[in-house]
This record gives sequence, structure tokens and C-alpha cells, in this order.
Amino acid sequence: MNWIKLEQLLLKAQPERAITAAPALNHAQLCAQALSFAAGLQADGVKRIAVHLEDAADLAIALLGAWRAGVSVLLPADLQAQTRQRWSSDVDLWLTDQPDDAHLADYQHAPLTAAALDLHRCELSLCTSGSSGEPKRIDKTLRQLANEVEALEQLWGADLGQACIIGSVGTQHIYGLLFRVLWPLCAGRPFVRKQLAFPEDLQRASREYPAFAWVGSPALLKRMGDNLDWPAMSAVRRVFSSGGALPADAARSLFERLQQWPTEILGSSETGGIAWRQGQDLWQPFADVVLSQDSDGALLIASPYLPAGHIEHTADAARMAADGRFELLGRLDRIVKLEEKRISLPMLEQALMAHDWVADARLGVVQENRASLGALLVLSQQGLHALRNQGRRTLTQELRQHLSQHCEALALPRRWRILRQLPLNAQGKLPQADVEALLLAPRAKTPEVLEQVQTDGEWSLQLAVPPDLAYFSGHFPQTPVLPGVVQVDWALSLGQQLMNLPSRFAGMEVLKFQQLVRPGDEIQLHLRFDTTRSKLYFTFRNHTATCSSGRIVLEAADA
Repeated sequence: MNWIKLEQLLLKAQPERAITAAPALNHAQLCAQALSFAAGLQADGVKRIAVHLEDAADLAIALLGAWRAGVSVLLPADLQAQTRQRWSSDVDLWLTDQPDDAHLADYQHAPLTAAALDLHRCELSLCTSGSSGEPKRIDKTLRQLANEVEALEQLWGADLGQACIIGSVGTQHIYGLLFRVLWPLCAGRPFVRKQLAFPEDLQRASREYPAFAWVGSPALLKRMGDNLDWPAMSAVRRVFSSGGALPADAARSLFERLQQWPTEILGSSETGGIAWRQGQDLWQPFADVVLSQDSDGALLIASPYLPAGHIEHTADAARMAADGRFELLGRLDRIVKLEEKRISLPMLEQALMAHDWVADARLGVVQENRASLGALLVLSQQGLHALRNQGRRTLTQELRQHLSQHCEALALPRRWRILRQLPLNAQGKLPQADVEALLLAPRAKTPEVLEQVQTDGEWSLQLAVPPDLAYFSGHFPQTPVLPGVVQVDWALSLGQQLMNLPSRFAGMEVLKFQQLVRPGDEIQLHLRFDTTRSKLYFTFRNHTATCSSGRIVLEAADA
């Protein structure tokens, strides 16, 4: 394969080298657009830019053009107002897809001449969240990025061949940037422009290429179920996963379906890649990554992906094997004190996830009258069955009993929140501050709207019933059922949000309840408002039958 060093990507245009499709872009076109962008930046005297682009090919053009112009690049994690405010004084302009910002199309200048990029002067800054949720800026040189893409090619280039790179992760962070953009650019592999967030999208894209590889996250990979065409996807050359721990059952499920273990990558924006593994507990360090430990057992990292001479002190506890591989034991910065007792949150989370009822768990400290632990739970199918047929109290008592074999009574969670899934951020993480905010929040009283479609003035909504809905308490304790009055309230409330309805409730007509609605159900709500009769028609359905229906009579407030 024709490898081009990262610093030489703009030196010699190769029109026969495909970059991406839909729309098609070859290497010569990429070079021309990057050099034109570079000329525009120089003409405007720009020295520092923030870049946030959904299209991976546009990001490649922006990065190469900025570096050719001697402009430093900041990749913000998102475009929220507080993010812009935080970094606005660090940049001269924002290059994004949003209408009021700068765009690549604004820079149609005569291109600069082709030239090699300076490995030590070209700069990239990544933004990440620390464990407290506070954003951090991590500065990289092109030398560090070049070292990493070359190491990736040495490890897996032969396996990938001409595989198209298809990704479910964003390119604003180090994993997506390296695996979806910079590595395929250097290797001459095509890549899909868009981030594909759903398994069905990944399947659709895979069918368009004879050879393909996936750059995924645990959040996506563990949602890949039986509804996919696994025989067609078994041609995948390699499945990469990073951004968090991939549950062992999800890894095994992928192995059984694809006849290969996913390749898990351990790393961070601060460190770059640290190690990798396939289907085992022990991690294999990347070549030239040198690991040691401090007196508390935390990993210390020296790496060609870090500044020369720098030792990165992590909060990851590890057990080193004689052959240089290692096992992760959890994060030392997630050890809390309750009444002078040290409690390891990762240890308790692992103990919870060892129970058949728990698919995922996060623990945090609840600071109220006195500090105690709380747990966020995502239930397995067995756990959801237990909740539906034995009730919330029985479920939490069983989990407390299970945990009591691993810790003192002081460490048993006193507050429980049951979620459909953990609300991971763009980096695939759940900051501890968010865990503790969720634990303090009241239990949900409204459904989660998964999808809503309007057709001829009528609405169809796909709803998820929260497994921990507050209204299930007492109705009924051992067999939770969604009360009929709540169904009527949801229909009216959602109707008022979507349609211009009279504000006053005036009665009900032909109200029918035919099927139970239970924790974790997905149901469809159909809404139609008859303006002549001032009646809101509603129907709740599950996947097989009608659950409830009726008409809500409304009248104007001044009637």
C-alpha cells in the first residue's frame, strides 16, 4: 500500500487515491481545497482557529490547510454556549457547520504552493472533560500524531488492507480523529464522511463496500442485536472499540456473530493510545509505550505520543504481569471516604454488574443530611423481568443483599435510580458530577420521546416508559403498572406541546384500558385533534395491541 507520511500529505497530489464518497473526493481535490483554505487563512491574518465539523473529509481539509498556513487548531468538544465562551479568547475564528460561523466555502483563494508540514510547529489542541466535568485543553504536535498513526499501521495495516473505515464516534476527540481521519488518510484507505450513531446505519454503510472496518464505541457495540444481517457483516476486517470499557458479554456476543474479538483500545486525549486487547483481561502496551507505577499502584506512562521527556501520571490502578501486559483495577480517583472508611466505587460497580440483573452501574456520593452512596442502574433483561414481576423494592433489596458480600453496610447504596441507558457524553464517558446530579434528581414522571412524526396534522410518537417512573410506586408495589390517569395526562400534555389546543380540560369520553403498560415498555401514542368538536383523540399501542384510547374534551379558558 502507498503510505504517505502525515507531514507529506500535501506534497504531491495523487488523483487516483480515493479519500471518500458521497460526494466523492480524491487526494488531488483534498490537496487543492486544503491549500486554498490555507491561502485564505494567511490572507486574513488568522493565527488560531476552532474547528467543529460533522464531515470527516471537511475536517481533514481544515486541519491540513490550517497547518500549511501555520495556524494552530483547537477542536472543541461541542458548540454549546458555555464551550464557546470558554475558548473564545483562545481563537480568532470558529469554523463550523453553523450559519453564523466561518465555513470552508468562504475561502476560495488561489492555493498556496505544496509543501511539507513542520512536525514540531504544527499544533492541535483537543478538549476533554476531567473526572470533575471541568473541560481541559490538551496540546499536541503533529510529531505526536504522526508517531501514533504509524504505530497503528504497523499493528493492523496488513489486516485492514483497502478496507473502508466506517465510524460511530465523533472526530472531535483523539480516538475518532486518529482512526477515522488521519490514519486512513496516510494509509490510502477510504473513509465514510459521517458519524453513524446507530447499528442500522453502520450495517447500511458496510453493505456498500467489499472490505470495511468499524471504529466504534461500547455504547454502540453493545446495542447491536439480532435484528442485523450478521452474515453480511461478518466480512468486517476489524472492529475497534474505545472510549470506555466494553462489557464482556457484548465482546463475546460480537465474537460469536463475527468470529473475531473486537479490538479494544485503551487511551485518552492526554496520553494517546496506551494499550490494546482482544477477548482477554490483560492489556498489551503499544510499541515504545513504557509503563511503570507509583507507590499507590497508579500507571505512569512514557510514550512517543506525549511530549519528549514527559511522564503522564494517571489515576488508573493496575496489576503488572511478568510479560509486560497489565490488568486494570479501577480508578484511584474514584475512591471516596464515608465516615473515615475508604470505599472503591469501581470495585462496587464491578460487584453490582456481576449480578445477573445488572447490565451497567455507576455509583456516586449523595450529599444530603449525611453522605451516603447512590447507584445508577441499567438493568439486564433478567433485571427488567424482576422489576416488572417483583417490584422495585424487591429488586433493590436483592441487590443490596448481593453487595453486602463485598462491602460493609456503610457502603450499601441508599438511593437507586434505574435508567434505560447511561447518559454518556460525546466522549463516551459519564463524569462523576453528572452521576451525582442524576442521583439527586427526582424520579422521572414523563416518558422519553424517541421519535415523533406529523402526518396531515396528526401526530405519532414513539415513547419509552422509564423503568423507574415515579408513578409506579404504589401502583402496584409488586407488579408495577402505569396508572390510567397518567396515560390521559401524558396524552394531553404531549398534545399541548405539539398542537394548538384549548387550555381547559372539560371531560373524558369513551375511555378504554385494554392492555397493561409496564416499566421499560416502548409504546406508540397517536394524537388527533378535532377542531370542530374540540376533542383530542388519543391511542396508546404496544407492538401488538391497543393499550388505551379515548377522547379528551377541551374548551377555551374564557369559555
